Amino acid sequence: MIFADGVGLGREDASTNPFFAAKLPNLTSLLDDHIPSKTRSRVLTTRATLSPLNATLGVQGLPQSGTGQTTIFSGVNAAKLIGQHFGPYPHSRLKPLLQTKNLFRQLLDHGKSVCFVNACPKQYHEAIESRKLRYTVTTLSSVLSGMPLRGHEELRTGDALAADITGERWRQFGHDHLPVLMPSEAGERFYSISRRYDFTLFEYFLTDYAGHSRSMDVAVEVLERLDGLLGGTLKHFNHDDSLLLFTSDHGNIEDLSTKSHTRNPVPLILVGRQKKQFAERVNSLTGITPVIIELVSD
Repeated sequence: MIFADGVGLGREDASTNPFFAAKLPNLTSLLDDHIPSKTRSRVLTTRATLSPLNATLGVQGLPQSGTGQTTIFSGVNAAKLIGQHFGPYPHSRLKPLLQTKNLFRQLLDHGKSVCFVNACPKQYHEAIESRKLRYTVTTLSSVLSGMPLRGHEELRTGDALAADITGERWRQFGHDHLPVLMPSEAGERFYSISRRYDFTLFEYFLTDYAGHSRSMDVAVEVLERLDGLLGGTLKHFNHDDSLLLFTSDHGNIEDLSTKSHTRNPVPLILVGRQKKQFAERVNSLTGITPVIIELVSD
């Protein structure tokens, strides 16, 4: 599963929507030259499906990461549970839910192997300990499930991915010895790691950062890097025994005319085994975790 923060289905306008300004050969190849948008939100090809998911969760206001991600990774409508959209971190009232119902925990309870492939530098842990930062939904879910976050050693041995995909940012943290990967190489690594687990997650947060920046250049670079990761993941992909899922928690990067999140639906892109069946059963963020658990446990 590739989870990209802040990716919605926007207008077909290259002046505000970087999906129509970026070069995305791997994504468009999957979707028979279509680019995901409001008007092209449902696509079925021989290789993939695209469908829209409602990210508003039936709650007024702009969708936020804390509640959106909790919903994706638990199957419970977190915004309705606390009566509001909340983010970027999980609300305190959602932590008991994540303790027992997060996707990692549920899969582990079913006896399945799980990998959260993102690596975190020691500075991240120090910021958490000093309360300068708080755990996101995914990192909190990992820790609560007894899965220590991966770090520089796993990056060095090829058993983790950098959150920026290439690993360039790790040089800011004093790790000049770590290799910088091409996005396609990172994708090949991601798929290779995933072959050892029943479920593997990579989280890409720079899409949301790019949306807030309102910079077309930044947004295009971020999307093209993501497309390279996708291409590498699919290079040796086995369509008969694997399922790749791509989705998001709320809109943002698809509309650079605003600095805020959007109410746009988010894409659900599926490649591989049982893609059509999965797409037919999920129409909102609440449906993702239950179907993942069912398919992985089948």
